[in-house]
Amino acid sequence: MTLDSLQARCSAVNLDILGAFHPEPEDLAPEGCGTLVLLGPKEPGFWNAFTSSTEWRDKTPDPMDRWSTRVVTTLAQQTGTTALFPFGGPPYQPFFRWALASGHAWQSPVSLLVHDQAGLMVSYRGALAFRERLELPPAPAKPCDTCTDQPCLSACPSQALTNAGYDVPKCHAFLETDEGQAHLTKGCNVRRACPLSQSYGRVEEQSAYHMSIFHKGATA
Repeated sequence: MTLDSLQARCSAVNLDILGAFHPEPEDLAPEGCGTLVLLGPKEPGFWNAFTSSTEWRDKTPDPMDRWSTRVVTTLAQQTGTTALFPFGGPPYQPFFRWALASGHAWQSPVSLLVHDQAGLMVSYRGALAFRERLELPPAPAKPCDTCTDQPCLSACPSQALTNAGYDVPKCHAFLETDEGQAHLTKGCNVRRACPLSQSYGRVEEQSAYHMSIFHKGATA
């Protein structure tokens, strides 16, 4: 198995390889894991594929997690690997740590993960743990180091997400205001401000869905 052949399998089910690395013991990967491969939505096109799925159309809870479980588990069965997910806990798998270890994601100036292709829109739907050590390409440079304007730092209208960190209650309170309603339908202004996010291809409907889940968690 090579990353290219795995990418072909992932592309067929609207997923993308968002990074891979050879874990060290401190990375808390499954025992015997030689390569951990992180998977996320393949853009453009992911949202159309997802909303055509049984999980979306059956109108029962957690459609994206259920879709991810089905699709990533099938990939694991096809490749003889172990499927891992960022949901379903506690305990939870350390996906933030794994993203940083992959060399394709970093902590951005506003503390959220930023990815070399997905920008601040990065999301992980699962991972595959290979026993073998796959050949991996060199890691790219951190994009924030050459982003001179860093628009993410001034994009939050509520000042809830800045280089001082993320004030989650303040963000939720802003979404309850008339001005905040626009951000429930278009998505987080900070995530959208990132130049890499703007070229990623995520549609507004998907951002609105994620914002609704985020907001519902605060008001439930």
